[in-house]
Order: sequence, then structure tokens, then C-alpha cells
Amino acid sequence: MQAVGIHSVHPVTEAMMRRVFDVDSCGQSHVGLVREQNEDRYLVKAESGIYVVADGMGGHDSGEVASTSIVEHLQSIGIPSSAPDLRARFEDRVIMANRQIREISSLNGSMIGSTVAALLAFEGQYACMWAGDSRIYMSRDGKLTQLSRDHTEIQDLLDRGLLTPEQAATWPRRNVVTRAIGAIDDPALDIAYGQIHAGDKFLICSDGLTAHVSDDEIERILAEESAEKGCSSLIAMALAGGGTDNVTVVVVQFRQAAEPSTDIWVN
Repeated sequence: MQAVGIHSVHPVTEAMMRRVFDVDSCGQSHVGLVREQNEDRYLVKAESGIYVVADGMGGHDSGEVASTSIVEHLQSIGIPSSAPDLRARFEDRVIMANRQIREISSLNGSMIGSTVAALLAFEGQYACMWAGDSRIYMSRDGKLTQLSRDHTEIQDLLDRGLLTPEQAATWPRRNVVTRAIGAIDDPALDIAYGQIHAGDKFLICSDGLTAHVSDDEIERILAEESAEKGCSSLIAMALAGGGTDNVTVVVVQFRQAAEPSTDIWVN
């Protein structure tokens, strides 16, 4: 089965984002080599300045309900008037998706949920918002930086110095997430933000990629390849590494970055 993807080269006009960007973006998703269902979902919406990956959890035919709810709610985000407006629209729709997922869980008598990782872009600035272990990376001048931080038991143990990286590689609960949309009534999202520079590339991905592809390999692909080719190459590498999970990637490159402003993500 081939990856399903969307590619666009989208000139984001001043009317849309108050600055001009040439945005090359692509999203692709593959069920992998082991799973029967693809519970990942993604959204590429350059005109709104939003790019999302959601990785559903909850067993057969359930995780995809949660990830689909998130993406479907975010489809209606529209054209923001400011960075705080974009952030508020995003948070509002995540809250609505969380409520819907909780209602479905209650009716079914079983817990379902989804990670979410999102890149928001407005006026030469970016914001990353996430819950769970889907990741957001930035490639700048060929150097890769992980902007998100995993919400997992294993990351907590590493942060507290209770595990070494070597022990973490084989820890039996290394895939247990500590945050997810649908897990609790009031979802918590982390945020990191900064300025976009000309040539910056961002990667949003599910853990089906990072389980098999190293940061060094991701760094090389993002530095060398376009958004569409980068997506294809990353998924191919995940499959070559075993493809034990669904794998979803979104790559966004910003060209002709505008003059940045500062701290626009808060009122």
C-alpha cells in the first residue's frame, strides 16, 4: 500500500497572513507494515497557517475516531486576523474535539484519545502546540532542533534522571503517553514559539517515524530535499526500518520570510 499524501506550493498572501510567504508544504501518511488500520490523521492548511498531525489511540477502529475528530474540527479554522486569534481558534477546536471524544468514550464504555502536534504560522512567527508524543522539528541552516517535548512516561523518567538513554531504548513502557486529547475533561497543550527565518523547514510527525528513523537521518533529509520528496523519503525510511506503526509526516518550508515581530502569540 502506498502512502496517501497532499502536496502544495502555496503563496500565502498579505490578506491571509499580513506577510508574504512562499510556503512549500506536503503531508503523507502510511498504514505501515504491521497494522491493519491507519489511526493517524493530518491536516495541511496553508491558507490558515496551520499544519497538524494526530495519532489516535484506543484499539481497533477506535483511535481513528479520536484523530479524525481533531482534524475535522480544525478544518473549519478559517482565516485568522492575528496570531492570538489563530491560537484561540486552534485551542477552541481542540476543546470541542476533546468534548466529542469524551462523549464517544462514555457511550462506548472504553477510553479513546489522540495525540496532537501542530505548527501555527502568522506574521513571520511560528507557534508549536502539542499533547502526546507526536513531534515537531525545525531544520534551520541544515541543523535539526526538536521543538516539542514528548509527553511520555519514559521522558519523565529521563528528565528526573531515573533512566539513562541506554535503558530507555528497551524500557517496556516507553510508548506510554501522559497527555492526550480525550483523556481528561480539560486538555493541556504545551506551546513553544519563535521567529521564522527564510529557508526554515518544519516537520510534524507521528511516532511511527521516530521509532525507526534517527534524528541524524531526519536532519539530512530535511536539509537536502523538498517538502514532497522529503515526506516520501522519510516514510520510505520508516518502512525500511520495520514499519511497525502507522507513520505520518508533514513537511513545511517557508521561503521569502518577512520582517518578524515579537511575542505575538499572547495578547
